[in-house]
Order: sequence, then C-alpha cells, then structure tokens
Amino acid sequence: MPTPAESHRFPRLALAVAALALALTACGGTATPQSPTPHAAAPDRVEPLTPAPTPALPVTVSSTDGTPATITSADRIVPLTGSLNEIVHTLGLGGKVVAKDITATFEQAAQLPVVTRGHDVSAESVLSLHPTLVLAETTTGPAEAIQQIRDAGVPVLVVAPAKSLDDVPKRITTIAAALGVPQAGTELTQRTTDRITAARNNIPATTPKKPRVAFLYLRGTASVYLLGGSDSGVTSLLEAAGAIDTGKESGLGKDFTPITSEALAAAAPDAILVMSKGLESVGGVDGLVKIPGVAQTPAGMDRRVVTVDDGVLLNYGPRTDQVLTSLITQLYGKAA
Repeated sequence: MPTPAESHRFPRLALAVAALALALTACGGTATPQSPTPHAAAPDRVEPLTPAPTPALPVTVSSTDGTPATITSADRIVPLTGSLNEIVHTLGLGGKVVAKDITATFEQAAQLPVVTRGHDVSAESVLSLHPTLVLAETTTGPAEAIQQIRDAGVPVLVVAPAKSLDDVPKRITTIAAALGVPQAGTELTQRTTDRITAARNNIPATTPKKPRVAFLYLRGTASVYLLGGSDSGVTSLLEAAGAIDTGKESGLGKDFTPITSEALAAAAPDAILVMSKGLESVGGVDGLVKIPGVAQTPAGMDRRVVTVDDGVLLNYGPRTDQVLTSLITQLYGKAA
C-alpha cells in the first residue's frame, strides 16, 4: 500500500504498481533475531489533537512552486497525498477533509473518495467535491491538473515532499498555518518532536556494531525489485534508529536501482527493510530470499527482515515516532 509514505520517490513503474497495492490497508510482520514471533503492527489510526481547533481565516501563504494561496475557508479540504492528509487529520481537522489520495490508508480516512492514484490527479474529481482548499506536493501532477484547479478559483498550497526527520516540524507548521490553526501546529510539532526523541532513547546504549540495513522496494506482482539508494527517503530514519543505510554507504545516489546480486553482495546488509505489502507481494520471507542475491547476504542467511506499513514508513509526519519505535524494536529486540 505506502506508499511508502510517500510514493513520490519511486520510479514511475513502481508508482503504478504501488497504486494497486495501496488500495488495501497494510499490516504485516517481521522476524527479529531475538524472537521468531512476528512484529505486531500498531493500529493504522492517527491521533488527532483535542479539542479540535477553530481556523482563523483568511490567511495568505506561499507555495513551493512560487504561487501564493489565499485561503478563506477550511470547510472542504482536499489533501492530495497521504502524508498531508495525515497531518490535517492529526491537527484535529479531519472532519473537514472531503477526499484523499490512495496513499491515505489510515482508518479515519477509510470512507473518503479517492481523487489521486500514484500522484496522478484528476482535476475533475477534485473540483466535483467543491473544495475550498487543495493541498499538494511538488511531485503531484500533472501540472495541467493543478493549474486547472487553480483556474477554477480554488486555492492550492504546494509544499516540498518530505525526505528526512528535519522535514517533520516544517511540514506540520506549514499546513497548520495554511489552515489558520498555527497554535495547533505548534502543539502538534512539540508533541511529535517529544515522541521522536523518546523513541530514539530506546536504542540500546551498548551494541556490538551498528546494524547494516538495505531498503528493498518490492512489487512481486509486477516483478519490480528495487534497491534503495541515498535518495530513497529511509536514510534519515535508519540513522535515527542507530543503523547504517547500506544504499547510502554503497554510493547509490539515485532513489532506487534494480536489485542485482553484485549490489546486494557489496551492501552486505545485516537486515533488510521492506514495506509490509511489498513483502506480502513476494510471498513473505520465503519468497524474499528467492530474489537473486538476497539469500547470500547476512540478512538473507539469518532471515532477518524488518517491515513497516506502507502507508506510514516515509510519511515523515505525526506518526514518525511509531516508525522509529518499530524499526528499533525489530532491529534490537523487545528489550531495547
């Protein structure tokens, strides 16, 4: 499904395949060296601030694409990525959201109509919902669809995609300002930052060495098997979890490259990180180790696989602490 928090980093082919898989809510498990018991995924829900804030509008904000947006109403919000939808809901304004893209997999968004798939926006679908504000990322497109929405008189705020932990407070603050709830943004930013810090404090003080982790993007139904590089989006998370991103260390500068036995051998990961639906699509760990080169890595030989739900892994939003907690628990065991 994730998503991958956000699917904008994946090649176009992978995006198309991800769009199909994302239609299901992700849930999955992994085995850790400390225990054969699969890792239990947390419920796919967001935790809104309470009480819900009251927007103070109008406000004018600047878009990343250079076009200012003047927002006079937050009554009908259309976030065009799952990450942005999650932020709006967590700020306490989920009741004003009238649509979603396919990467918004959390429970509170389950009944919303889908207006984008793989960042391919249907301007007609968006406009049919009479939005008063559309939230998008620079990777959302096509550009003609965004312009069509603007030409219809709907304010559109375009923000940069999230790539690291540093983006978490910036995105929350930006969206809160656009919605006219800056104080709620400050509260949510503080809550999120505190929880991320608490999660990082669970890394064991003494470990023999930093675990080496390779991020694989898998869609077995379409024979898509990709190895994450330094621009895949996971580096910041892995480093925050006390691990080494082997894609970055190996000098893979792109987001993803096709998996080869040579690349995996050079990476020599102790653990392999995959999204839940990706692992499911190849038949679980048994299918994963059949991918050429995987079984020959330390991770493959130990069957050491770490999974995180597609819809949250790369969101870099209010649930980032849950991602870190999951990574740390799976990498170091429940005693961490």
